[in-house]
Amino acid sequence: MFSQIFRFRAFYLALNSALFSAAFFDPMTLALLSFSVSSFPLWALLFILLVGFFALTFGGDWLTDGAVAISANFKINPVVIGLTVVSIATSMPEMATSLMAAKQNPGIALGNILGSNVANIGLILGIAAMIAPLKIQLRLIRREVPILIVVTLLFAAFALGGGFHRFEGVVLLLLTVAYLVYVVRGAREQDSETVAEEFAEGAEAVSRRSTLSALLLVLLGGVALAFGADCLVGSSVELATRMGVSDLFIGLSIVAIGTSLPELAASIAAVRAGHGDLCAGNIVGSNLFNMLLIGGGVSAFAGMDVRDELLLIEFPALVLLSVLLLWIFKSGHTVTRREGALLLFLYVAILSLSGLSQFGYLF
Repeated sequence: MFSQIFRFRAFYLALNSALFSAAFFDPMTLALLSFSVSSFPLWALLFILLVGFFALTFGGDWLTDGAVAISANFKINPVVIGLTVVSIATSMPEMATSLMAAKQNPGIALGNILGSNVANIGLILGIAAMIAPLKIQLRLIRREVPILIVVTLLFAAFALGGGFHRFEGVVLLLLTVAYLVYVVRGAREQDSETVAEEFAEGAEAVSRRSTLSALLLVLLGGVALAFGADCLVGSSVELATRMGVSDLFIGLSIVAIGTSLPELAASIAAVRAGHGDLCAGNIVGSNLFNMLLIGGGVSAFAGMDVRDELLLIEFPALVLLSVLLLWIFKSGHTVTRREGALLLFLYVAILSLSGLSQFGYLF
């Protein structure tokens, strides 16, 4: 009894540490607020872009290593770690970007959430599956993905109802708390022997890392991911603005891809380490937190208006991809390379249609 309490108390500490590091120790966010990149020359913007890529690569490795070590040390299912610690930590760039954009560039805020979720399923899961087929745990099929579909439909219903304001934000934030409680309670009910079997391959080497060092890796990984995403997004948005692209399309494309790169980096690192379950859990969890935590936080803080064109392509595309995700997960409990290629193709098609729509070529 006491050992179970200790395990999940440490699990909560790991979760809070990841959130704290990504949300509050974000040096590039402070730098961008103090020093506007609008005055930077082209070479400086490209240099910041390169720094962002490097920070994301290292941050993804550190965060994944730390998360897997925590799950091994406390015999917690790795998919639970992916759905909570990794998902929240890698979603913090979206939160920071959306909050900063909510007042001055409202199109970026909602576009960032929609574009990131579409990119998570189409771009990130597609690339990860093409690197190596991903085995899917039953709990994702039976629990998390159906929850994702329901939340996506609710998110779309709020959009149809006139936009996201304080009431919708409070509802989404309450659902965030309810989901976290649900995930952790579900983990506590698992048979420890069954969980231990999932670590039979490669768990011994990972568990040799102390819990303190694992938490430090999660902290460093969260900071590096947030720093890298801000470097990338700050320079990318400035480059796009100089080319005369609308703020909504910036949010749907450049900002969405830039803030999704932490998930991409963490997912590729997880796949290479042989933890495809962590990758899939991270993507599903990130999409949930993007809508619940980030959508709720921005809505409660500043509100998000919904442009009519989003209801024609982006929202239907997100619902379609979420339903398709459940079908792919159920088919053999594996995301194959062919299915990964299909997801990547759909992402390119959706982004192309979105671009044509934003530039007035479709409607």
